Amino acid sequence: VQLVESGGGLVQPGGSLRLSCAASGNIVSISFMGWYRQVPGRQRGMVATVMSGGSADYADSVKERFTISKDNNENTMYLQMNSLKPEDTAVYFCNLHVRDDTGWSHTVWGRGIQVTVSS
Repeated sequence: VQLVESGGGLVQPGGSLRLSCAASGNIVSISFMGWYRQVPGRQRGMVATVMSGGSADYADSVKERFTISKDNNENTMYLQMNSLKPEDTAVYFCNLHVRDDTGWSHTVWGRGIQVTVSS
């Protein structure tokens, strides 16, 4: 299974970005999808997650600003980020819990994509 993240970059404070995470490969089902972020010297932390049934959860710091969504048909997940702040600057990683056609369930991480919020 491969994950390809896109949509990162440099944006001014108050601006918006939309991250995408496209999954491909041996995937029968996806039970969990999430976005995490990491800055140098700190642990990777949860930003937003969504279960297969659609229930979503957000870190307190991004509530009301970020929205996670998914396209089941395309095995793609999105993170709409609005009202961005300098403290949102980080490398963002997507994470999926997948099951393949052998019945094996496992976790997959993307390589990460840089988001920089700066004037």
